[in-house]
Amino acid sequence: MKILTGNDLKSGAVVWWTGFGWSLDVNDSADVGDHGPAIIAREEGAQNVFAAYVVDGEKTEEGVRPAHIKERIRALGPTVRPDLTLKPTDPDAINWVI
Repeated sequence: MKILTGNDLKSGAVVWWTGFGWSLDVNDSADVGDHGPAIIAREEGAQNVFAAYVVDGEKTEEGVRPAHIKERIRALGPTVRPDLTLKPTDPDAINWVI
């Protein structure tokens, strides 16, 4: 599975490509296959996201899991302060400043 991650242009938040737009929740990620570079070019050109890149991932019973620890931390938030972890269901999450 190939998934896209990047940063929201407005807030800098880590976002994941859903197939239709960007989400704060890694579990909304869509498999982009070999189309990742084309999607990145289009989305960065439209100024919807910046610093986007393709990462390996896998679909598990718990949801989508990025293959590399760096992206897992980007998906879930800080490892030493659970109170600061991302809570995508929070309607105000896109406006958080950490």
